[in-house]
Amino acid sequence: MSTTETPVEHLDVLVVGAGISGIGAGRYLKTSHPAKTFAILEARGASGGTWDLFRYPGIRSDSDLHTFGYEFKPWRDEESIASAPRILKYLRETISENALEPHIRFHHQVVAAEWSTEQARWLVDIAHPETGERHRLSAGWIFSAGGYYRYDEGHTPHFEGRERFTGPIVHPQHWPEDLDHSGKKVLVIGSGATAVTLVPAMAGTASHVTMLQRTPTYIMPVPKKDAVANIAGRLFGPERGYAIARRKNILQQRLIWSFCQRFPKAARKLIRFINAKALPEGYPVDTHFNPPYDPWDQRLCAVPDGDLFRVIRQGQASVVTDQIETFTERGVQLRSGAELEADVIITATGLNVQPFGGVPLVVDGERVNLPDTIAYKGMMLSGVPNFAFAIGYTNSSWTLKIGLLCEHFCRLLSHMDHYGLDICRPVPSDPAMPKRPFLDFGAGYIQRAVDQLPKQGDRMPWLTSLSYHSDVKLLRSDSVTDPELRFSRAEVRAAVAR
Repeated sequence: MSTTETPVEHLDVLVVGAGISGIGAGRYLKTSHPAKTFAILEARGASGGTWDLFRYPGIRSDSDLHTFGYEFKPWRDEESIASAPRILKYLRETISENALEPHIRFHHQVVAAEWSTEQARWLVDIAHPETGERHRLSAGWIFSAGGYYRYDEGHTPHFEGRERFTGPIVHPQHWPEDLDHSGKKVLVIGSGATAVTLVPAMAGTASHVTMLQRTPTYIMPVPKKDAVANIAGRLFGPERGYAIARRKNILQQRLIWSFCQRFPKAARKLIRFINAKALPEGYPVDTHFNPPYDPWDQRLCAVPDGDLFRVIRQGQASVVTDQIETFTERGVQLRSGAELEADVIITATGLNVQPFGGVPLVVDGERVNLPDTIAYKGMMLSGVPNFAFAIGYTNSSWTLKIGLLCEHFCRLLSHMDHYGLDICRPVPSDPAMPKRPFLDFGAGYIQRAVDQLPKQGDRMPWLTSLSYHSDVKLLRSDSVTDPELRFSRAEVRAAVAR
């Protein structure tokens, strides 16, 4: 009895993730390489990534959409700091306008990827997240666009006595549709972007919302509407107006970050002054809004139109800076001895970092150990052929870098097509080059996972740039070729040519 194997479908590029990065990658591929075959694999059943996954009250961007949006698609909404539904609408318009629907394959979770230098291709194992059904695809390139955190699990530290609390305990990443907090006392544990979003969003209907933090975070009010951008749009039209607003905000972001880096004491004083002015007279600013680190050692939290400060002024919300000793039946007991009563507890305690979707990579039979690799131009890994990834800025709008990475990736494909090349592998010329973490950032979610991540070097092209203007030169203007980027042809193809 004879059996035949199901042929493995081959694609030129597999994009992993149908969020803001993967949708952008699909559009750049479709525009720059219309003849190439590609698919965007999405483990979930919907596009939009973060903006479809998170459903907690008030979810919004903490970057302006003139820079968080794509360079090729103007943001037309008047609100520059936008809610998740508005961002999701924008992303799905991008899919529709660029005819990307046929390329997106839902319920396709990449579980393993193995590279063959002989055949110059990846063999990729795909599983259906619900049924477990598996199949394989092969690809010339993998473009990992799934971000850096786990979609199926948020980070919740151990809380002593958690089981004693009689009310609901909710992590924002898994927000239940039927959670009713109307007229209830809500305790939000955390002080990051999610917490400062939740507090004002819930304060309108809760009896009171308390934000409990171990250490304060830098929090700055920003206008929800960008007056300059809206005027530019009316005067010059959506395309030119968007370009003007984008350039203005890129410069503004860079100036703020540079000022905080060069003059941390002055930046700290300025932020404190702004906070004190927005809070009630006599408020203990130095207790609740005075972080122990310098501005931009961790990301600043933006609050549109100062909404967090407003609900504090109105008495609808309060901030407590202390540590949890134990959960109780009625709330939490603090180290200071005080007890915070609550009907609902929200653990806005962060993300679990998971590089490249947790997919194990194997190159010619050898498992890739990510901490042993070095990031090349912030988009490839040393020793790993034909594998690119999209990680945005931590000190600016995420998508600013994603666009440049996608452009560079498409230029790299053009170069390889022109010279008949199949394989592209970054290799450091100096193995003893000093190394440091790829994401050199003080946020807790990064520090918890820093030993699982690739490294970066101390010089270009192994140094991961945090500057949009430097990256414009490196990724858009400079050549895609480099002495530390090795190109070759597939062994099978070379043998046939002989």
